[in-house]
Amino acid sequence: MILIAGLNHNAQADVTYQDQQNLHEIVKQISPKNIEKDVISLVNFGTRHTLSETESDTRGIGAARRWIKSEFDAISEKCGGCLKVYYQSQIIQGESRIPNATEVVSVIAVQRGISDPNRFVMMSGDIDSRVSDPMNSSSDSPGANDNASGLAGTLEAARVLSQYKFNGSIVYAALAGEEQGLFGGKILAEAAKKDGWRLKAVLNNDMIGNIAGINGVINNTSARVFAEGTRMTETPEEARSRRFTGGEVDSPSRNIARYIDWIADRYIPNLDTMVIYRLDRFTRGGHHRPFNDLGYPAVRIMETNENYNRQHQDLRTENGIEYGDTLAGVNFPYAAKLTSLNAASLASMAWAPSPPAKVSIKGAVQPSTTLNWAALDKKQNPQLAGYKIYWRYTDAPQWQYSKFVGDVTEYTLDNVVIDNYFFGVASVSTEGYESPVVFPGAAGAFGE
Repeated sequence: MILIAGLNHNAQADVTYQDQQNLHEIVKQISPKNIEKDVISLVNFGTRHTLSETESDTRGIGAARRWIKSEFDAISEKCGGCLKVYYQSQIIQGESRIPNATEVVSVIAVQRGISDPNRFVMMSGDIDSRVSDPMNSSSDSPGANDNASGLAGTLEAARVLSQYKFNGSIVYAALAGEEQGLFGGKILAEAAKKDGWRLKAVLNNDMIGNIAGINGVINNTSARVFAEGTRMTETPEEARSRRFTGGEVDSPSRNIARYIDWIADRYIPNLDTMVIYRLDRFTRGGHHRPFNDLGYPAVRIMETNENYNRQHQDLRTENGIEYGDTLAGVNFPYAAKLTSLNAASLASMAWAPSPPAKVSIKGAVQPSTTLNWAALDKKQNPQLAGYKIYWRYTDAPQWQYSKFVGDVTEYTLDNVVIDNYFFGVASVSTEGYESPVVFPGAAGAFGE
């Protein structure tokens, strides 16, 4: 079906949206006390270094991962077995930070969707910690903010979201080996690719609890979302096409970041997100990167103001300055705020239909712009109401205009000139939940 519409876009300089009460309720349920309790439990293992003790029940990475699994198991028991909880491991050796054979073990919990179980969104946090020397596996390394905060947030999101049923699946991942070379993420990303997961979004949470920056700023009202531009797996042919059609700032990762920013504006009181057009902090990395490396949409969510005296430091006091990643550096209400941002974003995406596929666009030397996309599978997406077109000026950071066009696969925006805007398409459920926006062509595609 083809519909043609006349549209005065200057009179539509806004984005229509249906508020979702369930998302407000999810945000309210996230508990700072639960996050504090979990951070304390993780810190009490002394060190969670990847090369640390594995046999003790009270100290080291082995005790920590067994405790994490027991927490996921308890969550699953409360929801009638709704989570599949398992260890995921691989022997790593011959690496600069893992020279000898070491089993790197992550803990994964999967909440299967009811209509589209092979479509996944993910929240992750890191298990391991370190001090100044990345090879020091014996000294106390609390890792309270880096990254017990992100892992505690992942556990709390699982507690809350496991009370609901979703169309798509949600993964809660406690990833190991981050400080030694992002190995837990690499192992899970490769497994997802091998198993054919339709992984639409990875929200990696790495340090979500500090509000007092090394720069002297104290701020609990903002967060950063790092998102890469051009997809790592882009082919030379796709790069040539992108040169003429755009897409450098509309990778799926960046449209996931815009989605998270959109959720923050509507559901998270007193929180402003900064979408940062970079893979990660300058020259640094995190566990989202292995997913980006394989072409998956993935972002890093974290605090705005870092304190480097509390990162990768031996516990000590010098010249009146306390060094080390201790509980004193974690603000639990702030960590809960960022956790609620994750939970609302995951729930919204999992309730929404899958992002549209095979989105294309045409309109060169014409007064109007036409978008096409493939119809979603109705068995996988019984909640589908139709599709929504978004557009914005090319220098605008967020989508500015929108129009719901119904259950069609082609639509023409009359008198909206293709040269002046960037465009995208989202799918919409009968209850108004929306997928992330998909930019036309390979540069913006979320995969099949």
